[in-house]
Amino acid sequence: MTNPIHIFSEIGNLQTVMLKRPADEVQNFTPQMMQRLLFDDIPYLPIAQKEHDQFAQVLRDNGANVLYLEELVAEVLNGQRPEVKQQFVKTILAESGHTRGAITAALNEFLLNMPTDLMVAKIMAGIRKSELDVGAWSLVRAAEDEDYPYYLDPMPNLYFTRDPSAFIGSGLTINNMTFAARKRESLFTELVINYHPMFAGQNIPVWRDRNQIGRIEGGDELILNDHVVAIGISERTSAEAIEDVARSLFAAGQFDTVLAISIPKTHATMHLDTVFTMVNHDQFTVYPGILDAKGDIDTWIMHPGDDQHDLRVTHRTDLKNVLKEVLNVSELDMIQTGGGDPIIAGREQWNDGSNTLTIAPGVVVTYDRNFVSNQLLIEHGIKVLEVASSELSRGRGGPRCMSCPIARADL
Repeated sequence: MTNPIHIFSEIGNLQTVMLKRPADEVQNFTPQMMQRLLFDDIPYLPIAQKEHDQFAQVLRDNGANVLYLEELVAEVLNGQRPEVKQQFVKTILAESGHTRGAITAALNEFLLNMPTDLMVAKIMAGIRKSELDVGAWSLVRAAEDEDYPYYLDPMPNLYFTRDPSAFIGSGLTINNMTFAARKRESLFTELVINYHPMFAGQNIPVWRDRNQIGRIEGGDELILNDHVVAIGISERTSAEAIEDVARSLFAAGQFDTVLAISIPKTHATMHLDTVFTMVNHDQFTVYPGILDAKGDIDTWIMHPGDDQHDLRVTHRTDLKNVLKEVLNVSELDMIQTGGGDPIIAGREQWNDGSNTLTIAPGVVVTYDRNFVSNQLLIEHGIKVLEVASSELSRGRGGPRCMSCPIARADL
């Protein structure tokens, strides 16, 4: 078998991509739970599913093989010996705060007695307290938070498959995510990479695993070409994690440059790809709010040092010139979200106007609601494929956030 992972650019023709269709997890919470689960609103599931199905079909129509995370996980657990399934449930429960006692035992029995596909859906959707009879022994523990409805929280962010992992070169990062609401998500990627026949036994390099200290998420990881990776220093990704990834990539000899770009550490600009994406060989979208009055932003250029543990680091602020140098292009077209208008740019960035998914050089998928930014892309020669977004956008993520590319054609 050949390695199924092949990501050496942001813009090569998209060949294989992993999605997660929104399901009960996106409606299994109340307004009081939104902050805990990192949501600003509650999507209307039937429309969100319709929009997501359209998004998936656009990718298929343009040559991509669409895989679904929930199906890959179920295929693994159905195809493996029972102890793999048992250990996976044990780990999910432990990372949900249940390691021993009557509640843990009841949850374990409840899940393992389900058909596998329903079990996977239930883990993702959450388990209410009202679904289990845990007996008198658990009254004291249940009373600790008696008004909270769940033993296992729903995972509504799962349809943003970009973040729990990032496929880079011929390997991937399996990410230690920032907030408790999302930390369990990378367990699904870890399981698939270790056991699914598409990946298992192929010595796939893991550039950084989910057990390492220091946060990182896939929305901050951009593969600009076959030797340059850009990673955002953001609300969700630490400088320590970026250094780890750079060392691993350099040691493997697959990339020779990592750009660490510092962006505002806010919910609105949570990842680099919410403010900056690549749409062609020499064209990028950029949200002007991340740049200072001179158009500058703190950027650190990392190269391999004298040994595999060393890094040579240079600090710059002129991002456009840095990109021209590392990409070896004479000119660069930086297309500003909302045309740079402070009101329009702010509104469209909030609705992921900067979060374009490039599926071929100069061909992007965007949300239809960001009509000003979309028209500007068209005027700059970009082919724009719009998808409906009234409900999907409520999760604060766009087409790039909703997709995890596994293979792209070389440029």
